[in-house]
Amino acid sequence: MRSNPRSVSRAAIAGLCVAACAASAGLFAAPSQRPKVRAVTGFVKIDRAHYREQIAETLTVLRQAKAEFEKGGYEVESLRITTQPFPEYIRGLSRAEALTFFRAYDTLAARESFAPNIGPAMLHDSDDPASVELLGEILSTTKNLGSSVIVGDAEGIHGKNVRASARMLKFVEEQSPRSQGNFNFAVTAMLEPYAPFYPGSYHTGEGKRFAVALEGANVVEEIFAAHRGDPPAATAALAQVLGEHTRAIEAIARQVEKESGWTYMGIDATPAPFRAVSIGKAIEVLTGAPFGSSGTMTAAAAITAALRSLPVRRVGYTGLMLPVLEDDLLAQRWDEGKYSIDSLLAYSAVCGTGLDTVPLPGDVSAEQLERIISDMATLAVKWHKPLSARLLPVYGKKAGDRTEFNDPFLANAVIHPLP
Repeated sequence: MRSNPRSVSRAAIAGLCVAACAASAGLFAAPSQRPKVRAVTGFVKIDRAHYREQIAETLTVLRQAKAEFEKGGYEVESLRITTQPFPEYIRGLSRAEALTFFRAYDTLAARESFAPNIGPAMLHDSDDPASVELLGEILSTTKNLGSSVIVGDAEGIHGKNVRASARMLKFVEEQSPRSQGNFNFAVTAMLEPYAPFYPGSYHTGEGKRFAVALEGANVVEEIFAAHRGDPPAATAALAQVLGEHTRAIEAIARQVEKESGWTYMGIDATPAPFRAVSIGKAIEVLTGAPFGSSGTMTAAAAITAALRSLPVRRVGYTGLMLPVLEDDLLAQRWDEGKYSIDSLLAYSAVCGTGLDTVPLPGDVSAEQLERIISDMATLAVKWHKPLSARLLPVYGKKAGDRTEFNDPFLANAVIHPLP
């Protein structure tokens, strides 16, 4: 796929428009922050016999997209590939053969520097829970593979999927090093296909699609600093600036679509944090109070309102992401007891994405996990909004202990007792 100088030129012009529009609105004297592209996610329907060739083709498209985004001034952090639900392409394999296949795929992903998602183990209540049992072994013995289980959709909550997921969480807690395997797993409800964020990403189509996820907590913080204590003004300013950035990013994506023949599915502009680049800090800048204090829900609603107004093709969550252990400030406030699982669910009523990277004691029971997952799914189904739960029970740890994860994406924090 050849590069197109005209697409870069349009992106450069759009980038200048961001600065010009922001300056004319009096948002900042000289806006300095840009969102990053957290991920360019390709969706492929793999044939087990030819998957290496298909992955190579997908990477060609994703790498060219990365180059085009970076020419347009947007740093790209990761390339990701999501397949159709994995039970579809391992039919006929024994358990041992399936595990061998996925370990080989895991090795390929590490060598080629992409993040792999193997699709959901279960989508419907009628699916076989044996796939979730296999997923537990996959997550416990690989480093990079992500997956999910869909526990709620327009048909309601899938109780069998909830129960299978809870049992699997306990298995992976006990079998994976430092209980970290569950970091690559989520249960989701009301999440549509082609979401670019992991681990809930999935599709059920023919492939040759791609979507874009952003990382923009830095942008939110800068804008909120100019509008402290004024959520309506903060929402308007955030919508304007992110609108210009997402239009510029979408223009590049549309050019990639033309050149590659792959279909562009949209942008998830959820302002994902990354450790010190904190969405929790951005919220505190607006409210003037610690995260979890009164005003936090108002700030969450302000961010979500801005995102839902963006004049681009939206996909995925398009809300507020509050990952407890992927955000240093959120991890600190969790340590301090400023908020809880119930708080996160309450905030999810006006934003998203649910319960993300929540540390739990190792003695949490499967029944307790079922109740937590069901609460998330109930909220999602009730309000017809995409939510997920990425729960991290830690083997051998009790309430009051501190996690000891060894992962650059995860902070460590105190484990709180469950009510």
